[in-house]
Amino acid sequence: MADETNIEAEGVVAEVAAAAPEGGDRDGGRGRGRGRGGNDRGGNDRGQRGRGRDDRRGRGGDEDGGEELIEKLVHINRVSKTVKGGKRFGFAALVVVGDGKGRVGFGHGKAREVPEAITKATAAAKKKMVRVPLKEGRTLHHDCKGRFGAGKVNLRSAPAGTGIIAGGPMRAVFESLGVADVVTKSVGTSNPYNMIRATFDGLVNQTSPKSVAQRRGKKVADLLGRGGASAAEAEAAADAIVE
Repeated sequence: MADETNIEAEGVVAEVAAAAPEGGDRDGGRGRGRGRGGNDRGGNDRGQRGRGRDDRRGRGGDEDGGEELIEKLVHINRVSKTVKGGKRFGFAALVVVGDGKGRVGFGHGKAREVPEAITKATAAAKKKMVRVPLKEGRTLHHDCKGRFGAGKVNLRSAPAGTGIIAGGPMRAVFESLGVADVVTKSVGTSNPYNMIRATFDGLVNQTSPKSVAQRRGKKVADLLGRGGASAAEAEAAADAIVE
């Protein structure tokens, strides 16, 4: 994660340096040297202080919570804001966080520096983690659909050995969630933000046989035996359900 972040940061910073107009730099140094210099120094100081503070928070959370989270950097985008003195560049990061055991969340953050944007997005993702019931701890209980804006996704459970058949942002979600077998299809958009939100829309609608049986006041074996299975098979399947 750290190596990927450093490589991404170096590439984006190189693009920023190449895109910066020479005339704007000369004007800023001649007419507004003190103002822009102060802003730049302030931005660097804030970035250093923010990174140190976030590093401490991350170590403290691991020590207190005792759980290791999987962090996936899905997308990073360079954004700019036009101000009186020229353009002010920033970065937006999209991060997915999960524990690999049925909990996952996503978040996005903006900052003047890439590492700080990733840290903000990671902190936001940890605050919005949701629990998704998994069948045998490896796949979904049932097929479902999710939608957000122009993004539509189809999520299907799969037998053991299928693997994660998903691309881009959706793969990061299932890897962080701990799903080993799933078949997915995205229709309508390739925007990573809409794809992830549509994926979460489908995941939050997942239900397990135990929760359905509890809500209806029945036994799990009664629900599983309605598909033509024998009582013994239904009992065995009910005992095998973990969640």
